[in-house]
Amino acid sequence: MSRAMHAYPPEGRRKLITLFTLAAAFMTQLDATIANVALPHMQASTSASREQITWVLTSYIIMAAIFTPLSGWLASRFGRKRLFVSSVIGFTVASMLCGMAANFEQLVFFRMLQGMMGAALLPMSQAILLDINPPEKHGSAMATWGLGVILGPICGPILGGWLIEAFNWRWIFFINLPFGVLAVMGLLAFLPAFEDENAVELDFTGFALLAVAIGSFQLMLDRGQMLDWFESREIWVEAVLAATSFYLFLVHTLTTDRPFVNLSIFRDRNFAVGSVFGFFLGGLMYSVMAMTAPLLADLMGYPAILVGIAMAPRGIGTLIMMPIVGILVNRGDPRVLIVIGMVISGISTAMMSGFSLHMDARLVEVAGFVQGIGAAFLFVPVTTVVFATIPAHLRNQGTAMNSLIRALGGSVWISVMQSMTIRNEASVHARLAEGVRPDNPALVWRWPDFDFGSPIEMLRASGEIGRQALMVSYTDSFWLLYVCAFALAPMVVLLRYRKQQKS
Repeated sequence: MSRAMHAYPPEGRRKLITLFTLAAAFMTQLDATIANVALPHMQASTSASREQITWVLTSYIIMAAIFTPLSGWLASRFGRKRLFVSSVIGFTVASMLCGMAANFEQLVFFRMLQGMMGAALLPMSQAILLDINPPEKHGSAMATWGLGVILGPICGPILGGWLIEAFNWRWIFFINLPFGVLAVMGLLAFLPAFEDENAVELDFTGFALLAVAIGSFQLMLDRGQMLDWFESREIWVEAVLAATSFYLFLVHTLTTDRPFVNLSIFRDRNFAVGSVFGFFLGGLMYSVMAMTAPLLADLMGYPAILVGIAMAPRGIGTLIMMPIVGILVNRGDPRVLIVIGMVISGISTAMMSGFSLHMDARLVEVAGFVQGIGAAFLFVPVTTVVFATIPAHLRNQGTAMNSLIRALGGSVWISVMQSMTIRNEASVHARLAEGVRPDNPALVWRWPDFDFGSPIEMLRASGEIGRQALMVSYTDSFWLLYVCAFALAPMVVLLRYRKQQKS
């Protein structure tokens, strides 16, 4: 923040500010996932190839990642209220333009604009809720903020599937208009101006180097599996460019008087350790969702709307527990809650490692519900602890970097899980195919009338082996997340806890 606030808004006004602020944050998180279910419809409408249409997702993610670190400086330079309201207006207009796009090129350009304009909304909404609430209410404030952040990705597939069936794919963008208009009107009326006494000139060199590093790294992650990773010259170029740019960014930051990112925020132990937990939390939230949706659609044959419904209990679990955890954070040691969250999250991924081709939706729903509870136990205390000891004048940069780290965590984990799943599928397929022979009693028992001389029978067997191999590779990926959850839990001892005193 800025200057210290000697008087907080009255409770009624705080609730209104929270409502309109979260409406804006919800839009950005919703748009990060709602387009997934609409990709085939967009592809048909814009005559794009299967490879091209993924840029509808990638362009948004890359621009949001590049401009997220800039939000801290923009808030300090122009004021948080001006930045936030302008971003909501820009994001809403860009959403409308996406819905009106006449061709593929326009759609990608407007998605880039949407990602750029929405980059500041998530970190600044977090900073606003921290600033309008006294320290003893930060746990509840972060629980409320977490609902808006987590429910966006959860509601995206359900809402997207319904809008496409009821109208068409353009309405997944038009749905943002009422949220945006109401948010702007409410913010202009109730949000106080936060002026910063520590505003400095923009370190353009630092920003440019960090932007190139983030953009190249995100491109490498998004296109790596498609291009067989480091078998591709493009991936090598992107990897070298990302590493070189990041190295130059660090050198420049350590040697300039007024760097773009104040690295002193990472000297705060809570912020540094909490960022590690945030990196894992981003992966746990988004990588599981990224794997579960295609598992249900491709292996179980669920249509888009049923995929969203089967994944809805995850959001219900979060909805139920988030307010409760917010109260517990204010009254107890958040480090204990983080350990509980890790254990519950590990249990949920262990349940997912038991998925099979013969299961019904109940196991998916129960495992998702448990994971939603674990996410609530992790999200609120981690977010609260990260900012418990950081100086107030570093809060703008802190929220921006925290959002960036969590988003990169999601990207890295999604890429790692997808790559591991696909590569593991090939090895499992090869092992299972070795068992397709007449002297295998399991095969004879399963298919007693199997004809090894029939091409149709062999093709049927190959298809079934492919399904089994893919399911095994999915369950192995869930098992890896289970191991990581329990391996990361002991890091909680590195966090410092300081009970907030009422002001």
